[in-house]
Amino acid sequence: MSSSSRRRRIVKTAVGLAAVLVLSVAGAGAWFYHRLDSNITTFDAGGVATERPPAPVPVTPGASVPVNVLVLGSDTRTDGNADLGGGEEGVGHSDTAILLHVYADHKHAVGVSIPRDALVTIPACKLPSGRWTEPRTNQMFNSAFTIGEFPQGNPACTQNTVEALTGLRVDHTIVVDFKGVAAMTEAINGVDVCVPNDVNSHNIKLRKGLQKLSGQPAVDYLRARYGIGDNSDIGRMKRQQAFLSAMISKIQGLGFSLPTLLPLADAATRSLTVDEGLGTAMKLVDFAQSLQGIKLSDITFVTTPWRFSGERVALVHPDVDTLWKLLREDRTLDGQSTGQAADPAAAPPSPSPDASPTALSPEQSAVPITVVNGVGAPGLAGKGAEAVRAKGFQNITLDATGGSRLRTEIAYDPAFKTAADQLALVFPQARSVEEPGAGGIVITLGRDYHPTAATGPVPGTPGVAGAPGAPAGPAADRTAAPGAAATGTPTGVPTGIAENARGADTDPCANLTFG
Repeated sequence: MSSSSRRRRIVKTAVGLAAVLVLSVAGAGAWFYHRLDSNITTFDAGGVATERPPAPVPVTPGASVPVNVLVLGSDTRTDGNADLGGGEEGVGHSDTAILLHVYADHKHAVGVSIPRDALVTIPACKLPSGRWTEPRTNQMFNSAFTIGEFPQGNPACTQNTVEALTGLRVDHTIVVDFKGVAAMTEAINGVDVCVPNDVNSHNIKLRKGLQKLSGQPAVDYLRARYGIGDNSDIGRMKRQQAFLSAMISKIQGLGFSLPTLLPLADAATRSLTVDEGLGTAMKLVDFAQSLQGIKLSDITFVTTPWRFSGERVALVHPDVDTLWKLLREDRTLDGQSTGQAADPAAAPPSPSPDASPTALSPEQSAVPITVVNGVGAPGLAGKGAEAVRAKGFQNITLDATGGSRLRTEIAYDPAFKTAADQLALVFPQARSVEEPGAGGIVITLGRDYHPTAATGPVPGTPGVAGAPGAPAGPAADRTAAPGAAATGTPTGVPTGIAENARGADTDPCANLTFG
């Protein structure tokens, strides 16, 4: 055989092997996607209300729009979940409900936790018979999931309730049960969470401290209510927020490679109930890929402003109304726009001409002031000090401590109240706290602090709660109902939002109780 014939044979063989390999991979991929598709359970779209909030309109043709995803955790004991949750089989409740608002820029997101005991109006919902119920007022939020006693719950009814409550159109609804939590955490080899105290109650045993949880212990951590923290559902929601933050961090750290995504997708789809818009593996993958650009530091969790109402929870107005309005206008919790058209009236007010501090006396200009970087953003304390110095203060010390401070605070010795009032005009979003014996003034800058336009916003600020226009003085926060700090000025963002927020990159052991 000639050398040229041999080369042609080798080439043909290589092409043939390549073709076989491509077909094999394609066939395996098709088999795997078929397997994932067969795993997914969808709920009947016929149960979604016909009268709904309008879908968002792109600013320009082809531009991205905000996306709202309702994530529900079902405590059903059916279909093998009793082994993980204990108790008798039966229709579950949606004891976990988080409305994830992905901003139009798809680089920031806010997850809003709705208390299970919150008293709301449940609109008309579809029953198994096809009949629709009458609206019901003053109902516990999680009871919407049980209406009709569907074996897998009634996510369409909960979606209708959220849309009626918020005025936001829910694009997708996802329900995950105990088995889903266990399988997904095992697929990524656990997540790092913090248990506030040793737990030995209601057949749940957890040890105190930072640790990696997966499977049954992860389920226990998420569902535990008694014997842990403050024994409240509000505290449980804070732990759930911290858990989701840790899970997002873990997945981002592993990357979006097939060895990571395929086991996770397989675990997730075997335990998910979703709307028909996410009813195939490809749709789920496309949706997941659309969220890849969101950094952990650009995700914020917030619990709806609330107060106790007997044994139940009441949503606090107008704070909660402002929260929904900000999201409808696609504004961050501190009133900023990420690009989507919004009502300019929702933006933080510009300082009025007469809001400038008056001239300082020599004694005031010499007041000892410490400016603390409470976020860790490079140069933040220096920028804050520049703003302080520009108003005439001279005795300034910098502290680059860092951390996860959400809201700026001005702590002052009563002897320097006049100077503190001047500084409150420099940082109008700050909370002022009187601290006898402090010997000066300490300004701790949070993520709600925006340096001048020349320096740009604080990294990680968009999406993080702030309270422009919040009233100064310790009474503003110390006399408010739990979870519902005093409302700011009419043009500002309520402090009830700021006091109920946590950044996804917050220390996992911090802010795990409301007390």
